[in-house]
Amino acid sequence: MIQNVVGLFTNPDRAWRTIRAGETTLGPVYLAHVLVLAAIPAVSAYIGTTQVGWTIGTLESVRLTQASALQMTVLTWLAMLAGVAVMGAFIHWMSRTYDSNPTLSECMVFAAYTATPLFIAGLAALYPNLWLAMFAGTAAICYTTYLLYQGIPIFMNIPTEEGFLFSSSILAVGLVVLVGMMATAVIFWGLGIGPIYMR
Repeated sequence: MIQNVVGLFTNPDRAWRTIRAGETTLGPVYLAHVLVLAAIPAVSAYIGTTQVGWTIGTLESVRLTQASALQMTVLTWLAMLAGVAVMGAFIHWMSRTYDSNPTLSECMVFAAYTATPLFIAGLAALYPNLWLAMFAGTAAICYTTYLLYQGIPIFMNIPTEEGFLFSSSILAVGLVVLVGMMATAVIFWGLGIGPIYMR
């Protein structure tokens, strides 16, 4: 798994071929890759918001209570796992349109590896800073999009032209899933499951 993660940043083309040729059962990859990597942004945010805090228009840093931060950490981690699962299911459903027959497990694996830059960018949450978060988030989204467009034709074994259309569809659904997750967060906040600040 670690070799594949490093390969996605050093030689994505070869990494996608290795991932496709390797073991793609859902259990080991999902557990080893998604469960661990999805914890990076969640745990980083917990540490950053409880120990460091952030300043927005004030000289004094604002932090979350540990109980509130822990609750949000678990919900964030579960949301990331759900996001990967939803994207994998959509990729599996959409693959029939492009005469590709991957299993649901293979589609989950693809979604998990494609999201790797987003997980790793979560390390920026260790130091809560608006500009750092924007830079890390933008870079991660750009590289995730690159991996998506690079990987779909290889992983699904379809022509590059079809891969472009397939990738564009996945990207559009990914944006819808993101907006849905944000709306769900607002609903939870309305129900009283939200951040509790301390100074």
